[in-house]
Amino acid sequence: MQVRKQTGDSAEELAARFLERNGLQVVTRNWRVRGGEIDLICRDGHTLVFVEVRLRRGQGYGGAAASITATKQRRIILAAQHYLSGQAECFCRFDAILLDALDPARIEWLRDAFSAD
Repeated sequence: MQVRKQTGDSAEELAARFLERNGLQVVTRNWRVRGGEIDLICRDGHTLVFVEVRLRRGQGYGGAAASITATKQRRIILAAQHYLSGQAECFCRFDAILLDALDPARIEWLRDAFSAD
């Protein structure tokens, strides 16, 4: 389990550096609330971006994108709603960083990966 946590932490660090190089500012990491967690919360101008980081080394279960199920999306949205309840009104979006290896050259960034509607 420790190796899995370290791998997940490495994936999130890789994603954070990638997003920062692309102009986003990381505000918070691993924000948790009962029932949900957000890997990275970033600011892209005036927009808050809730980022799910997924690392899947194989395609056996559909890859990284397929692992963001409707249930997972609902949990992220729930956590985002809790986070936003303490903020001034602002625009937000849900992005995903997809990795099939811990390699910066193989990052796939899905902007607006899903919505709260």
